[in-house]
Amino acid sequence: MIRKEELNLVKEWDKTFPKSDRVDHCKVTFANRYGITLAADMYVPKDAEGKLPAIAVCGPFGAVKEQCSGLYAQTMAERGFVTIAFDPSFTGESGGNVRYMASPDINTEDFMAAVDFLSLCDKVDSERVGIIGICGWGGMALNAAALDTHIKATVASTMYDMTRVNARGYFDSEDSEEARYQKRKAMCSQRLADLKAGEYTLGGGVVDPLPEDAPFFVKDYHSYYKTSRGYHPRSLNSNGGWNVTGCESFMNQPILAYSNEIRSAVLIMHGEKAHSCYFSEDAYAAMTKDSKYTENKELLIIPDAVHTDLYDGGGKDAIPFDKLEDFFKEYLK
Repeated sequence: MIRKEELNLVKEWDKTFPKSDRVDHCKVTFANRYGITLAADMYVPKDAEGKLPAIAVCGPFGAVKEQCSGLYAQTMAERGFVTIAFDPSFTGESGGNVRYMASPDINTEDFMAAVDFLSLCDKVDSERVGIIGICGWGGMALNAAALDTHIKATVASTMYDMTRVNARGYFDSEDSEEARYQKRKAMCSQRLADLKAGEYTLGGGVVDPLPEDAPFFVKDYHSYYKTSRGYHPRSLNSNGGWNVTGCESFMNQPILAYSNEIRSAVLIMHGEKAHSCYFSEDAYAAMTKDSKYTENKELLIIPDAVHTDLYDGGGKDAIPFDKLEDFFKEYLK
């Protein structure tokens, strides 16, 4: 038995969405390959019998399982799946020190560990396990699908490629050797400053108060993370954010190098009006280019939806849960 950390888990319902009376809920923990213990909410359809298909959900990047990943998980459980929404390493209720660090390797492993956990769960058919990654975890989901042959179906929702945005900036506006050098230089200086101070400096979450001239995508994030719509006290984006050096390794470690070798089913979905839609469009193009496995791949563009509409529906039912149900029932059978 792989040893797990002792975690102090909240017992009361503290989600940003109402509790469903159609599913049973409990907290679970499991360890990843690096010995970090992850905390998750498990949702099981009430009166479920036999071994069911299962889905692991995570994201957005800097969010916690009490926000939209939990909403996705609970909703898919209402539709007949055993699901978990988990906190990544170093964040939320999950273990790992130091806090508020990210890693393309460890975070991909987090998804794989979640799949391992579900595969060994006595409620689950181990041959029918899928994943959903939201925002930055959409990219992690694709990376996990390229590596983990146990994953039979993957959904990437309103995805970010975190390696691309860190190395090239938003809309690739900082895609130059000089811009990357200046980022590396600043990160290296910050490392020494943190060591001298004896603590890691936080980069700040979503800006608050919101400047009048803030670009739309910043206003979009603020409307979710900083209001009653999606605020949560453990969410990095709702509060102090990642460590300044938290995403340093994303600068030179692309995560989607072998996405066109994914044999299992993939659905990439994004809002038409989301600032981030180009991540999904380009990821789909790369995934299907020179690939032998295109028949089970799909790009779904949702009319009029912006980035955070696929977090919680945006008040207009933008998340196509019927489509997700059909997709997973087709490929997890």
